Amino acid sequence: MAGDTPFEVIPSIDILEGQCVRLAQGSYEEVTVYHPDPADAARRWAAFEIRRFHVVDLDGARDGVRVNESAIRAIVREMGDVPVQLGGGVRQVRDAEAAFALGVDRVVMGTVALREPEVVRDAAKEFPGRIVLGIDARDGRVAVEGWTDTSEIAAADLARRFEDAGVAAIVYTDIARDGMLSGANLDATASLAEQVSVPVIVSGGVASLTDIEGSLARRDSGIRGAILGRSLYTGAVELSEALALVASAEAD
Repeated sequence: MAGDTPFEVIPSIDILEGQCVRLAQGSYEEVTVYHPDPADAARRWAAFEIRRFHVVDLDGARDGVRVNESAIRAIVREMGDVPVQLGGGVRQVRDAEAAFALGVDRVVMGTVALREPEVVRDAAKEFPGRIVLGIDARDGRVAVEGWTDTSEIAAADLARRFEDAGVAAIVYTDIARDGMLSGANLDATASLAEQVSVPVIVSGGVASLTDIEGSLARRDSGIRGAILGRSLYTGAVELSEALALVASAEAD
């Protein structure tokens, strides 16, 4: 289990070609642009007392090349003391090092965890507490390369392979739910969390405060956070209310 790790409500921004966007079910053909300036979008969430902010470089995730460095730096500046977590295109130890040079606090490694697991282990050893394992699943199977390729490896099996690697957390995304506002797959996330001692963060489909309540109710399984994207931009979830739920749960 994840011990006493505090629960985090984590607003997120996805960047594609320099703009703040959301994809539907991971499809680069189903793009909604929410803001032309990601840093300006981030400023809105920086005003809240959040514990972490999540950024996905979709160009990096798909192509393995970082083309949004200026936008990422600007987001880090806007967030001030709030730690920024970056995913997308971090496939070598040197990629992690380059991302840290942009000012981010943690990086998410996904594709490489399946393709070259020793890279994740090396990065976790070199940067203790700063490497997050990203597991994106379609029908319970791990998807990689910006979700364009689905493997035959079960998500829980991949998670267990890194039980002793020293990763700081696991971000588990159900691709079928991502960007659809259909509700997070809490059953699958809790099932995975129960099989490892690493804190697990819910991602994909968080649609309402009910998903936050459900995540909090499953803290004993090892769920320790939820990433919110489209639901914040559409107003389906008010960040202040989500944070208040967490504060109330922690006070009990």
